[in-house]
Amino acid sequence: MKPRSWLVGLAMLPLIGCHSHPLADYRPLVQAGVFSGSIERLKKLNVSDNEIAQVLKLKEAHISDDTCVELISTAHTNGHAFNSAYSVGNLAGARYTEPEILNFAKLDKIDSITGDAVMLRLVGLSDPTVDLILQRELQDQPSLSSGEIGRLKNTGLTESQILDRINQGMTDDAAEKEASSREAVRNHSHTDFVRVQGRKPR
Repeated sequence: MKPRSWLVGLAMLPLIGCHSHPLADYRPLVQAGVFSGSIERLKKLNVSDNEIAQVLKLKEAHISDDTCVELISTAHTNGHAFNSAYSVGNLAGARYTEPEILNFAKLDKIDSITGDAVMLRLVGLSDPTVDLILQRELQDQPSLSSGEIGRLKNTGLTESQILDRINQGMTDDAAEKEASSREAVRNHSHTDFVRVQGRKPR
């Protein structure tokens, strides 16, 4: 006996629109000052309540409406929901521009690159050097971690010398050994015994 058609339809209900969010609450976006046109664009993207909460975090980080919408659209294009507001906020706080952040998003590497990207700024490298290092990471080329780059810089290596080592394929292990060696030499140079000469007794 064939199952009734309405039973088949009922069984398929959980499969239909399982990723739709018709009851998402957009009122917090209105209260956060998101423009009505941007909200309509978000509705077309069928954002979830969690993504709305992510947009609110983005607005707290002073990210523009257009970039908020683009970040969510890009995440959907990459096959997942947007959940990187914290990383975006850190990048913005480290002086990365919205176009730069969107570039990270299009490559689906916001979360994976944020730690190194922020640390490279904190290390005090120039913008061109930061750009060169990040481009290597974005292109999956060998590079040094930001931690080892910071150690090498602190031992007195110039940005040019650090880039030379990266281009030559230096690994983190090799960088750690060089940094340790240079730190040991530096520390030893401050431990030389200096005789303090006082007055000779009469």
